[in-house]
Amino acid sequence: METTQESSVAPDRSLVSEDGRNSKAVLCQRCGSKVLCPDTAVFKEKELFLPSMRKKTGLSTTDGSVDGDTLSSHWLVDDVYTFENVGFTKDVGRIKYLICADCEIGPIGWHSLDDKKSFYVALERVNHG
Repeated sequence: METTQESSVAPDRSLVSEDGRNSKAVLCQRCGSKVLCPDTAVFKEKELFLPSMRKKTGLSTTDGSVDGDTLSSHWLVDDVYTFENVGFTKDVGRIKYLICADCEIGPIGWHSLDDKKSFYVALERVNHG
């Protein structure tokens, strides 16, 4: 898949507690809905491709490529029930993308159907408060 941008921005140190967890709530950039409460996810660096953000995530393209970004700073959640508010796209191969359940903007994160305990939320795709 093609990427339009490589990203490896180090997180704001105020977002990560001493034990590597999110020190602030994770919020949707568009509507402000709470995605995760503080201290519920672990900071993880892993390169993952996420398609460009849009409402009601549509991944159809005309030339066979998908615009998006390879992002490396994520909040890792090991249980889907940890989320306050999250939705999922239809399966795209063996991946489901995470979206805001309220406004349906996304993708804000990534989940492999091969690993039931790993949900990644990209720091660059959410706000913190």
